[in-house]
Amino acid sequence: MTLPRILKSGLIPATRRTFARQTATRVMGDLNNTEAMREHVRPALDPTYQFNSFAILACDDDPVVREQYRPFLLSDEISKSDWIAKLELATAAKMVDTELLAQNKDRLRILVLYGSLRTRSFSKLLAYEASRILHRLGCDVRVYNPAGLPVKDDEQHDHPKVRELRELSKWSDGHVWISPEQHGNLTGVFKNQIDWIPLSTGSVRPTQGRTLAIAQVNGGSQSFNAVNSLRILGRWMRMFTIPNQSSIPQAWTHFTDADDPVEGGNRLKPSSNRDRLVDCMEELVKYTIVMRPHFDLFGDRFSEREEAKAKK
Repeated sequence: MTLPRILKSGLIPATRRTFARQTATRVMGDLNNTEAMREHVRPALDPTYQFNSFAILACDDDPVVREQYRPFLLSDEISKSDWIAKLELATAAKMVDTELLAQNKDRLRILVLYGSLRTRSFSKLLAYEASRILHRLGCDVRVYNPAGLPVKDDEQHDHPKVRELRELSKWSDGHVWISPEQHGNLTGVFKNQIDWIPLSTGSVRPTQGRTLAIAQVNGGSQSFNAVNSLRILGRWMRMFTIPNQSSIPQAWTHFTDADDPVEGGNRLKPSSNRDRLVDCMEELVKYTIVMRPHFDLFGDRFSEREEAKAKK
């Protein structure tokens, strides 16, 4: 009988089984590095927050912003009973309430970018689903429409779509970037948006210290080329990209039909990929709540202090 079977059989007393497992780990190789893991204690779940929604109500929202930047919103009838309303998000919801809303602090401001101009763009549909999760968690979510944004050059800085994108980036606390993977990488539509966001404008850094969540959609099998590139872009934009990420394979199979009456159509079907998207949005909210009070601290650099001294 092999050692793993002996351990499962119960033939070895409990204390000796612990020692045997440790020995087995060393003999067979600790493939998952479990011996180095610190003990994980899950936060206590507060049942009063399990299915709470802190979404901005229409009566409390800016009608212009709602019309222009929240195309993901559904009717009240659907949004109160769809799959997002049924998510257990107690930990993040409690943070939103106790650390922001109850203290009269601003809602998290999240800018969402997607990378396709197709009529039925799956990166846009995924961006809308991500936005709905964030909206339920009380975020002020604004989705930028890349249609009409000129190709990056050195002349059109005053173009209305360029100014709009830059102002949204300056306004934001965090971003969500979602691109299709095309020819093994992110699309030109998506990269063009990032190219128009400067690292700095005078003393203002539009993305410095912002948090970032990333995702991609695939026409074929699952790949991570686009999210890997998005992660590199985030680093160059001096953003804090969350550890989690989402990649949807064969995206056309993961969404309901546009005219499906259930939940409004164009909705993500149940799957582990959908669960991962929820993980990413929940994680983005938690990271942004923790980090937003310290954005200025993260922008304080020794090299820049020395440079400022030299100019005096």
